[in-house]
Amino acid sequence: ALKEALSNGASKGAELVSKTDGYFGNPKIKIPFPPDAKKVEDKLRSLGLNKECDDVILSLNRAAEDAGSSAKAIFLQAIQDMTITDAINIVKGGDNAGTEFLKSKTRTALVEAFKPIIKTSLDKVGATKNWEFVITRYNKIPLVEKVNPDLVQYATEKAIDGLFIQVAEEELLIRKDPIARTSELLKKVFGN
Repeated sequence: ALKEALSNGASKGAELVSKTDGYFGNPKIKIPFPPDAKKVEDKLRSLGLNKECDDVILSLNRAAEDAGSSAKAIFLQAIQDMTITDAINIVKGGDNAGTEFLKSKTRTALVEAFKPIIKTSLDKVGATKNWEFVITRYNKIPLVEKVNPDLVQYATEKAIDGLFIQVAEEELLIRKDPIARTSELLKKVFGN
């Protein structure tokens, strides 16, 4: 039952983020400009380059959405490999114990899977070009500290963070909402 619950929650979380606007349309997980480039965004917006900044943000989120679907197989393998001890800790754990288990077992594999997809997607949707344009324009402004954050690494980390936020929401639903328990086994385990 626990494997079923985790599989349902993880699969649904991965499916939700991998749809168009899965990240971009969800304020909880929408990926903004990198924090160390926030001053870049602010300065460029003050110079009237709103569209270019918006294009970068949209591109980051579209890349994360492209990568989201690769999470499902990684999650399902971790759930398949779960031990009895893991299962007991999850059932007895807090509202996000399953999500924390998945984080500990899958984060490295998710980074490895997401990073090339995000890089390809950023190139495909023009984010790399938009980013280079924005950063080049910013770095040409006199007397500003030059910046050039790693856009692919940033988008990868934020995409995975957002994915786990979505999975935690799905886990909480199964734990707290009887309607979300879609099988008799889930009702039995989480009904008490």
